[in-house]
Amino acid sequence: MVAPLYTTASGLLFHAGKILVCTVGLPARGKTHISRALERYLRWTGVKTAVISLGDYRRKVLGGAQKLPPDYFTLGEKSPETIKLREKVLEGCEQTIWDFFNAGGQVVIYDANNGTRERRNAVAEKFDKAGIHVIMLESSCDNEEIILSNIRSVKISSPDVTTRTTANSYRGWDPEKAVADYYNRIKDHEIHYEPVEETTWPFIRIINVGEKIMVNNIHGYLQSRVVFFLMNIHNRFRTIYFARSGQSLIEHSYKADSDLSPAGWEYAERLKEFVLERRAKSLAERGIDPKERRLVIWTSARRRSHHTAWPFLTHNANDPAPPAKVKVIERPQMSEINPGVWDGLTPDQVRKYYPDEWVRFVNDPYAYRAPRAESYHDLCVRLEPTLIELEREKEDLLIIGHASVIRCILAYLIGLPASEIPAIEVARGDLIEVVPTSYGVYSQAHHFWDGPGRSSGPPSHGKDEHNFYENYAEDTRGKRRPDSSVSGSPALSAA
Repeated sequence: MVAPLYTTASGLLFHAGKILVCTVGLPARGKTHISRALERYLRWTGVKTAVISLGDYRRKVLGGAQKLPPDYFTLGEKSPETIKLREKVLEGCEQTIWDFFNAGGQVVIYDANNGTRERRNAVAEKFDKAGIHVIMLESSCDNEEIILSNIRSVKISSPDVTTRTTANSYRGWDPEKAVADYYNRIKDHEIHYEPVEETTWPFIRIINVGEKIMVNNIHGYLQSRVVFFLMNIHNRFRTIYFARSGQSLIEHSYKADSDLSPAGWEYAERLKEFVLERRAKSLAERGIDPKERRLVIWTSARRRSHHTAWPFLTHNANDPAPPAKVKVIERPQMSEINPGVWDGLTPDQVRKYYPDEWVRFVNDPYAYRAPRAESYHDLCVRLEPTLIELEREKEDLLIIGHASVIRCILAYLIGLPASEIPAIEVARGDLIEVVPTSYGVYSQAHHFWDGPGRSSGPPSHGKDEHNFYENYAEDTRGKRRPDSSVSGSPALSAA
């Protein structure tokens, strides 16, 4: 088990040394999606990781495609001006990789096509001589549906759209003409592309973004974790929703495991209505029929969590017909953080009875473990299998959980450092919507409930100071919460 905490004097973990992962593949094969997903996971494990994209570096240095020679994006014979510009970009991008390693970084994912043996061998030999482990990560795809989806969702509509043609941008283009234009670019690359068949370097070959994976000469714990993670990812569009469970009869007791209060049942009904309404609107915008797509709901085994999901399994007069396809799964690992001897105490009581522990807790609320309690690090370790299942899930997902659990999962998806996990505000009555994309995540919070049990606001709204350990973020300064934004690791917009 791994989670974002441990450090060493060298900054390198698992006796793995420094690793360069070179992506290989034709355009629109999911290389960027795979790179960003792997970066997110490795950072979660505590490994200092960065994706360094050749395309991003080129845009930073040279600007948009309008400023480039017309033969810059075509393969084959090139003008002296183009050769000089490409060499400048390649050398500068490689220097960025060296700078990251020299600053204490452990893993670099070099996001580029690297489509010829000559090119990838030239890169690998430079870093191998410096003692850096080199792995080729090839993404191949023969599924036209996946390729078309990648073109539409990444190449045509991403932040990259202004520089993806030989002389013009796709901004303002007819979508079908833009897709056809990009297909022509891919065909040009196919003529010169050489798949990874040489065994000079360890390699991982992913076919159809997770449908099949081939591995050659991979050794070591960290490298094996990389393979394990890549076996569990996909790039199918899905939305992940987060909501806290409803108010329970005994809010402040971890041990009681009480049922929902009347307000909690009302909240559950309102949550169902809002989620189905919001999801139907979101899918309709993408031309998807919500009745044809299943909604998977994860809850903990605690009563207030899985009972909040019960209305989704019933049908009433206000529901759309036919009812939505819903599957509810209980996950015991998703129980809230255990407060130990602090169960049911207010902050003032903890300061009075456990003054030394309180000081340590305030100084490091992520790593400190109260007597007979769990720390947030313990919770992160407990949740790691759930995170892998999260990567595997292809359907839209609603997580009805506890504030501490939602904080950890959100931090993983958005790429927040471990120290910020306890300070993420997760208020009852907000539906958090997260859409993973190739270039980061889109996150947005929707408010739908102001009744009893809402955990933010004045005491009249039901805030329970006896449950402060679970709700500690609401007592900290510099609160963090998802807002309407497109975020890449490790950024998250503040409320």
